[in-house]
Amino acid sequence: MRLDDERESSNYEVRSGGGGFGLPMGIPLGRGGLGCGSLIVIGVISLIFGVNPLSLLSQDGAPVVQQGEPGGAPQDLTETQRRSLKVLGSTERVWGKLFADQGGQYSPTILAFYAGGTQSGCGSANASAGPFYCPTDKRVFLDTSFFDELANRFGAPGEFAQAYVIAHEVGHHVQDLEGTLDKVHSAQSRLSEREANALQVKVELQADCYAGVWAANDKNLLEPGDAEAGMRAAAAVGDDTLQKASQGQVVPEAFTHGSAAERQRWLQIGLTTGDPARCDTFGG
Repeated sequence: MRLDDERESSNYEVRSGGGGFGLPMGIPLGRGGLGCGSLIVIGVISLIFGVNPLSLLSQDGAPVVQQGEPGGAPQDLTETQRRSLKVLGSTERVWGKLFADQGGQYSPTILAFYAGGTQSGCGSANASAGPFYCPTDKRVFLDTSFFDELANRFGAPGEFAQAYVIAHEVGHHVQDLEGTLDKVHSAQSRLSEREANALQVKVELQADCYAGVWAANDKNLLEPGDAEAGMRAAAAVGDDTLQKASQGQVVPEAFTHGSAAERQRWLQIGLTTGDPARCDTFGG
């Protein structure tokens, strides 16, 4: 990806301490809950992180939060965090224009970096969970060690694969702004677990399509092979791929994010059309 000239978003925070355990509470994958956290990785990532001076806990045990400020990111961010903020900056430009074209105004999400574990408005999270969007906080939570897992365990390396992950979560934020998440949450509370899961798949596939829409509207960032890297990433986090890896069999009724083929299809629709109106995964 050509990110050298892209500005870094100032809409971020770096969390140190205040670790949590388990999947994000309040974003369950079954009946009565809205599974906004995409790309759930099976297993625990056993990575050890270095500690910087900002990693001290406050006296009440809450995480120490270093927030971004207009005018650029501080020098102590990692290269991966800086690259993530450039992707976020690109999504802000693209979605800002797309909303404006429809007479609306885009309100950016905040990218919350954490290492190991943290607390969110949707509950606790740790490094065994992939990136997720919490509508309560209006934040995307990201432990960048997930990118190592994506590359090394699931065979989806590369900058665009990482960008796809971030753009997918930003897609959930767009759904939140559009009111889609509230409508789905309300509907899921009245459905069986199987029906709620099927509806959740539509949410996730639309976020995949929105990721493609972002990339299509910022083509100056793409280089040869980037789209293919995104497709590999989409396939790597398909429910069937993850189920085969974790339990050796595929159980379609338990899908919450869509199969590898479905995720690739909707990402491709976004990439090909660049039109969010073509991302109506609920219409079918």
